[in-house]
Amino acid sequence: MGKQTKAELLSKEVRHLDITKFDFVSLIDGMQETAFQARNVARAAKIYDQMLTDENCGVILCLAGSLISAGLKKPILDLIENNMIDVIVSTGANIVDQDFFEALGFKHYQGSPHLDDLHLQELAIDRIYDTLIDEDQLRICDDTVCQIANNMEAKPYSSREFLQEMGKYLDTHAKNRDSIVLKAYEKNIPIFVPAFSDCSAGFGLVMHQVANPKKHVSIDSVKDFRELTELKISAKETGLLMIGGGVPKNFAQDVVVAAELLGAEVPLHKYAVQITVADERDGALSGSTLREACSWGKVSVVHEQMVFCEATIAFPLIAGYAYNKHATQQRKAREYSKLFMQAAECELA
Repeated sequence: MGKQTKAELLSKEVRHLDITKFDFVSLIDGMQETAFQARNVARAAKIYDQMLTDENCGVILCLAGSLISAGLKKPILDLIENNMIDVIVSTGANIVDQDFFEALGFKHYQGSPHLDDLHLQELAIDRIYDTLIDEDQLRICDDTVCQIANNMEAKPYSSREFLQEMGKYLDTHAKNRDSIVLKAYEKNIPIFVPAFSDCSAGFGLVMHQVANPKKHVSIDSVKDFRELTELKISAKETGLLMIGGGVPKNFAQDVVVAAELLGAEVPLHKYAVQITVADERDGALSGSTLREACSWGKVSVVHEQMVFCEATIAFPLIAGYAYNKHATQQRKAREYSKLFMQAAECELA
């Protein structure tokens, strides 16, 4: 058999899972009476439900790993649409290379981990395990980020500020409006990407800075940290729903300590759920338990649950349970982006 063409390889789209079409409540209630990770998933779902029924609690969603390309965009959009998350802290890949990429009209495709990677390289196809991306389209994503930067005032920005501009761009130019960046922009939900250059945004900003060596846009990661710390101080009670670990997990947890160093009295994160397949025994962050985080003064251990399960399995169950429980209820939107708009207005005044 001859090798597949690019068109043949990029022919079967990844479809985003629709949690609104299933009843997760009876499934989770049943899993609560079982054992191992099934029981942990059930307890995690009920802790997330507690976050949403706690009127004083702001919910922070942390995203790491390749999630949007794997078909998990719509569950996140459903949570945004129903005011079930208030802040997003993510890797750049999820927000830029995958969500913003799809908002530009591009898609992810089903593939296989057994494909010939040398052949894929020759065809300019990138592989994420069993999903495929057109590298030529990713270059357009890079260029678009560069164009956005070219039209901004030359100064440092937090990733949240830059993503606001990306949302503003999509409001006019999106070819697919089912976008986390766009929906968060519309709903005043701040998105933080602490390692912003580690994705297509980085390539785009490098091109922008090379073309504008003396006056250019840059990303201030310290401003990111300060802004999320200020948000924690304002919100006080917070809960974490974490998919994967890495930088988003640490960044969101560290704001408790940062707030205290600034002299603010803030509580530990009151609720915390983490979905991960990482092992805690090597000392790495992604597998470190939430109880370990308590020793650092970051997370309370009263309402916490580790779920050692792959995210494409566990997250839809947890999100779907919460959606089914709250679909007919209107949780108040916190619109935390307005905190920073008000601060900017005060600075101008």
